[in-house]
Amino acid sequence: IAPPARTPFDPALSAGGSSGGAAASVAAGLLPFAHATDGGGSIRIPASVCGLVGIKTSRGRISRGPQGTDPLGLSVAGPLARTTADAAALLDAMAIPVMTEPAPAPLLPAGTTFLSAAYREPGNLRIGRTLDTPVPDIEISPEVLDAYETTSALLVALGHEVVDLELSSADGLLDAFVTVWAAFTLITPLPPGVEDLLMPLTRYMMHRGAAVSSTEIVRAISVVQGAGRSLVTQMMPFDAVLTPTVAQTPRPVGYFPEGGDPATDFARQMRFSPWTAQVNMTGQPAINVPMNWTDGGLPIGVQLIARPGDECTLISLCAQLENAAGWRDHHPVQW
Repeated sequence: IAPPARTPFDPALSAGGSSGGAAASVAAGLLPFAHATDGGGSIRIPASVCGLVGIKTSRGRISRGPQGTDPLGLSVAGPLARTTADAAALLDAMAIPVMTEPAPAPLLPAGTTFLSAAYREPGNLRIGRTLDTPVPDIEISPEVLDAYETTSALLVALGHEVVDLELSSADGLLDAFVTVWAAFTLITPLPPGVEDLLMPLTRYMMHRGAAVSSTEIVRAISVVQGAGRSLVTQMMPFDAVLTPTVAQTPRPVGYFPEGGDPATDFARQMRFSPWTAQVNMTGQPAINVPMNWTDGGLPIGVQLIARPGDECTLISLCAQLENAAGWRDHHPVQW
């Protein structure tokens, strides 16, 4: 349909896929902010590689109605913006309470808005930090580790308690998530005769989903739900949890599908962003914070995760980091 979306900080590099077109448009100054969706990291990953604030909202915060559906609530909508306040303002416009949602998020207190959270101090928070992930064999770039450590140090300097957190994942979680994800590609049927128009990875996931029995799908859903409850329980003692958003610096356009094998494409994607999908399983809100840039001028984000329904803490904390780190005027050369 169109050429690949590219991060405006280096047009030879991908904008992160999925909602990357929206992220590239905002980062380049074509739009003030944009709507995006996130089923495994598709808001936070483009936000990281394009230097933006991207909010993955709580499950049920933004209605998928009247026709959208996702039996597990993995996929949510949210805002992409250059500043925390812009993202919060767009979230206020998007988050219209719809009580017919299967699992509506708790309402904000009367008189409270997400935008107001961007202008209040978060207080002294207890923040866990972790590099634990269910994805094996990941390689973390030095630039990513530097962003993780720099953010940890800044949080301490701002008066927060930062402690290391060990997150354990259920056995078989990764396989179960992939099984569910593949099966859910079949929810919306394709018109006859159009399968050849799909990208190879999309066809691969649909064929993989079609090969799964109903018993396997139900069992996979049970594993994902159980793992989500366990992960939330482990994170509940903390006001927020810090992880990297992606494991590597932005990848070249064509890196993921290079070679034409869709299984390799998917495996590369999982190793590139091994911390994002587990938050879709839990239904918690998470935010990409554009904290660092490499020596070559490429953005490196970090992820903050909050308790279910608590986007306001994330917004307040992100705004505090923005004021301290000053990324709001960091624009690409095309600006």
